[in-house]
Amino acid sequence: MVVSGGDRDSNVERYLVMVGGALYWSKVSPPLNTTYQIINCIAFLFGLALLSWKLFFVASFTMSRDPLVVGRVVGDVLDPFIRAASMSVIYNNKEVTNGSELKPSVVAREPRVEIEGYDTRTYYTLVMIDPDAPSPSNPTKREHLLWLVTDIQEKTTANYGNEVVSYESPNPTAGIHRIVFVLFRQSIRQTIYAPGWRQNFNTRDFAQYYDLGPPVAALYFNCQRENGCGGRRSVASGRN
Repeated sequence: MVVSGGDRDSNVERYLVMVGGALYWSKVSPPLNTTYQIINCIAFLFGLALLSWKLFFVASFTMSRDPLVVGRVVGDVLDPFIRAASMSVIYNNKEVTNGSELKPSVVAREPRVEIEGYDTRTYYTLVMIDPDAPSPSNPTKREHLLWLVTDIQEKTTANYGNEVVSYESPNPTAGIHRIVFVLFRQSIRQTIYAPGWRQNFNTRDFAQYYDLGPPVAALYFNCQRENGCGGRRSVASGRN
C-alpha cells in the first residue's frame, strides 16, 4: 500500500473502467426484452456494487494501517502521496524502519541513505526534518531542518549528492520526536539554495517552490533524549 493511496488510486481506476464499460454496454446492447437479459443486467449491477464496496473497504483499512498515516507524518508534514521509489536509511549498519526508536547517540553521525534503481540519469532530493521541535506538545519550530541533499543519483547514496544543508544530529530535549526523511524525484537538475535558518522549514512549500512534485518515498523514526525512557508522544492538534 502506498501512503494515501497507491492501491486505492489503481482500484478507483479499475472501478471507473468497469463503470465506463457498463455505460457502453447499456448503449450498444439491444433492448432488454427478455427475462434472461434482465436477470443478467441485475446480476452485473449487483456485482459491480459489491466490488466497489469491497475496494473501498480494503483501501480504507489498508491506509489506516500505514505507519506514516498512523504516525501522522502524513498530515503534519506531507500530503497523501504514491510511493514510487525505494529508500533505505541505515545507521551503524542497522536499517531504520518506520516508527522505530533511536537514541541521539545512535544518530549522531549522518546515516547511509540508499536509493534503489538502475537509471543513473535520475536524480533525487532528500529532506530530513524534525516536525516536533522544540516539543511535540508545542512544536513552535515545526519543521526543524536537519539535512538537505540534492542531485542524488539513483543507485547511489546521499553521500554522492550535493549537500545543501549539513547534517545536524537529532537531539530532542523534551518528549518523543519524529525524525522524518522525505525523498523527491527531480525532473531536472537545478540550483537549490540553503534556507536562512533551520527552524520553521516547510517541506510542502519547499517542494512547491522548486517544482519537485509529490514525494516518492518517506520514512521516520522516533527519538528522545538519551536518558529518556518510555512515555507517550504528546502531540499538538492541527497543523502549524
